[in-house]
Amino acid sequence: MEKSFGIVDYAVFILMLVISGAIGIYYRFSGGKQKTNNEYLFGNRNQSLIPVAFSLMASFMSAITLMGLSAEIVTYGTQFVVINISYVLATPIVAHIYLPVFFKLGAVSVYEYLEKRFGSATRLAASLAFTVQMVLYMGIALYAPAIALEAVMGLSQFYSITLVGLVCLFYSTIGGIKAVILTDVFQSILMYAAIFAVIIVAAINVGGIGEIWNIAHRNDRLEFFNLSPDPTTRHSWFTLIIGGIFTYCSLYGINQMQVQRYLTMKDYKTAVRSLWVSWPLLTLLSVSTCFSGLAIYASYHNCDPIK
Repeated sequence: MEKSFGIVDYAVFILMLVISGAIGIYYRFSGGKQKTNNEYLFGNRNQSLIPVAFSLMASFMSAITLMGLSAEIVTYGTQFVVINISYVLATPIVAHIYLPVFFKLGAVSVYEYLEKRFGSATRLAASLAFTVQMVLYMGIALYAPAIALEAVMGLSQFYSITLVGLVCLFYSTIGGIKAVILTDVFQSILMYAAIFAVIIVAAINVGGIGEIWNIAHRNDRLEFFNLSPDPTTRHSWFTLIIGGIFTYCSLYGINQMQVQRYLTMKDYKTAVRSLWVSWPLLTLLSVSTCFSGLAIYASYHNCDPIK
């Protein structure tokens, strides 16, 4: 039977957009009203640890992750979950090698450091590369939910991308980094709720959490110990952990989006604590998303929902 949005679904979707926009409006007219660069870009460098930790976690956990990771598990099994080991290994690298540089320098961006170390040409090249990377990334991040919304709402991808993009542009532009951080907290809660809702509904439908695991086991979807040294293997401990460490360091150590969030903290020690708090939040979201993939597989293992 074809599934589509009901009244409650539309209400949740609209409410999510309205609350995100309202957060931007609130910060536009509260506090210093975003009149200084320090407040607009760095939240006066006095932001709370927990919200920043959620924001660090949510920055790169978009629909790409929620949809792509669960699809990975459905199609290829659970080996990818091993990448979470790399997160705990890479966190101290970021905390004690990368973060001290930015706080000791008193920099306002990664690119300020590059200019002081290597010159203005390097700063310009890195800025352009980052801009191109983020434009491409944001395009994919908007396109992924547009596909889902088109399937369940009949809303064209163009209008979906435009609507979601404009709301994000609105709250981040008028509310500054404070609005971005609080919206990340709100959207993090929604992501957790969505993932656990999928798991709970699937468990009810197939006969419990244990049955989800049993179905995955019977159909060879459980794989955790691929220790192949072959670099052409799709996923193994070596590729996931080594690759995961480099990926984590690039995203959490030197990406301007994350560095700006660190710099909203009052000092280096607080920033390190926020990074460590974000690690279990990230791991919980990643592991639960992987399990939601098993839940989806268990629900549809006797048929192909795409056909």
